[in-house]
Amino acid sequence: MQLVPVAFSDLPGWAEDDLQTFTGAFERTCARMLRAPPEKPLGPLPEAGTYADWRPACEKFLGLKDKTAATLRAFLEGSFSPYAVWLGEGNTGLFTGYYEAALKGSKTRGEPYTIPLHKRPADLVMVDLGKFREELKGIRIAGRVTDGNLIPYETREQIVTGNWPHNDKVLLWVNDPVDAFYVEIQGSGIVTLPDGSEMRIGYAGQNGHPYTAIGKELIARGALTKDNVSMQEIREWLAGHPDQAAEIMNVNKSYVFFTEITGEGPLGGENVPLTPERSLAIDRSIFPYGLPFWLEAQHPLDQTKTIRRLMIGQDTGG
Repeated sequence: MQLVPVAFSDLPGWAEDDLQTFTGAFERTCARMLRAPPEKPLGPLPEAGTYADWRPACEKFLGLKDKTAATLRAFLEGSFSPYAVWLGEGNTGLFTGYYEAALKGSKTRGEPYTIPLHKRPADLVMVDLGKFREELKGIRIAGRVTDGNLIPYETREQIVTGNWPHNDKVLLWVNDPVDAFYVEIQGSGIVTLPDGSEMRIGYAGQNGHPYTAIGKELIARGALTKDNVSMQEIREWLAGHPDQAAEIMNVNKSYVFFTEITGEGPLGGENVPLTPERSLAIDRSIFPYGLPFWLEAQHPLDQTKTIRRLMIGQDTGG
């Protein structure tokens, strides 16, 4: 990957973006940055600098009284220098979207609410390897300690089949195993309880095993083709094959734990509330949280339209 200096005028659609909806997202990131140790690097990208480097821009931004689109554009052009991310041959990236899932559930177990969403277990240890070696910045692992050694945590299959020692640590019970699976992928959701009230849940930890896309497994088994694999097709296949659904979902060894979220939400990996259409999930082994990104991508629902807007890295895949 190379970073190539460009001008703001080189960003397609830069002058047309209504930056006012970006304001809240950047305010949350700046508030977090101003609380961070000044000498600490933002992350693995050297060009991102330290939190001290960002302090003047964040203080100026938070102090702006007139946050019109024109004022925000002038602030950004005066405070930042854009760089194009050059990926080499092809120079294209994969753009995907995600959402806050909606589920039905209960705080107590009972038909039809029999599928658990677990709280983070006390023995889960999540390790930021970048704190141990500079070259490992952005890499995280998780496990549990046994006899003084950190060993891999239980897989999804080991957790959901009932042999896990923390099966009693349940945040909520939901009525659909496929919904439970997909809220893990999204990392957050809103659960409607039997009395009609709603409870927002968010990411509290992950078992450390890598995420595996089950769509690839369904293609490998001939259940779906590359042309028709999509979240909706996968969900329909799982619902139509309940005798095989658990086996397929267990191919993804990753398992996510949840906590109740109060106030604004959902929370992203940066631990700030996400902003629709402005918060971006990033690869933290390359980019740190808090960087603004100019996005140009085809609209997923209408290939004749192009999305062009300023976004900010506030989340990561799980």
